[in-house]
Amino acid sequence: MIELQSIVRINPNSRIPKYQQIVNSIIEDIDKGILIIGDRIPSINDISEEFYLSRDTVEKAYNQLKKKKVIVPVKGKGYYVAQAVSQSQVKILFFLNKLSNYKLKIYNSFINSLGNDAKVDLKIYHCDSKLFLNTLQENLGAYDYYVVMPHFKDKSNLHLTEDVEIIDMLKKIPSEKLVIMDNFMPSLGHDVAAIYQDFHEDIYRALKEGADRLRKYDKLILVHPECALYPYPEEIKTGFQKFCQKYEFDYEVIPRIFPEMELESQDAYITIEENDLVCLIKQMRDRKLKPGKDIGIISYNDTKLKELLGITVISTDFRVMGETAAYMIKKKKSEVVKNVFNFIDRGSI
Repeated sequence: MIELQSIVRINPNSRIPKYQQIVNSIIEDIDKGILIIGDRIPSINDISEEFYLSRDTVEKAYNQLKKKKVIVPVKGKGYYVAQAVSQSQVKILFFLNKLSNYKLKIYNSFINSLGNDAKVDLKIYHCDSKLFLNTLQENLGAYDYYVVMPHFKDKSNLHLTEDVEIIDMLKKIPSEKLVIMDNFMPSLGHDVAAIYQDFHEDIYRALKEGADRLRKYDKLILVHPECALYPYPEEIKTGFQKFCQKYEFDYEVIPRIFPEMELESQDAYITIEENDLVCLIKQMRDRKLKPGKDIGIISYNDTKLKELLGITVISTDFRVMGETAAYMIKKKKSEVVKNVFNFIDRGSI
């Protein structure tokens, strides 16, 4: 067995938890070839006594390594290195706030652009800041890059971009190893790579592009869900309101498409959730109202189905977002880039 002091390194002044320092030390030594498959590593008691750590702390580190299948226990003998850590593949944690067609489109584009040179682990935190913090804490130091989509919800189920705890946790990741996607976090500064949507300006500029087409409508109605399981940025609402006030449109913001809506000819609706779009189209068909003629429809985020149905959309390009993130990692760039956002007129306004 290799000398204990050479494979486990504990910095008492570091803010990284002691168990994570043990994990990092062993993974680093495997990566450098200091430890190879079949090598026996120190026992839990040995590390506990040498570094004056509780058994629980060391057990937590070993459980992490077992979970990653880096080490394996052999009954009556101890712990052994079970696999090499690939030096050729970049290890990336891709941290999504939710599973949706749009998010998976970004993820798939990211994976395809990276090719076989990276191993990407996908984790979901469901906009839950506590789950986000706990998961990230457990995986500090285990990856070469961390790709994070920061969308959270507060106690009232309203959208939250960041708070002090989240920023402090993300700052534990070296800036060159962090990539922020979809939502900008200015508190992290401009040393951190970011490919983001500007939710306020994007909807404002997209509607401005379609302003002439919208002039034939008497009222614009944004369907912005409230208290949703996965809340949407409030900036979408404020950008919409800014546009309506600037260009003197009568407008209203409602939380959803209700059954038996008071549909008025020459109103235009902007929907965000798919369910609201479906409910609106169904009610229009029941009343024989035509999209683009009687009532206008714009949908947020493009899909193949919306293209097939001829629905006008305002949407970021999810494929480009994934490709840009992959490019930054491959080229080791830390740029802050606003992703493209398009107004695509298909005749439903």
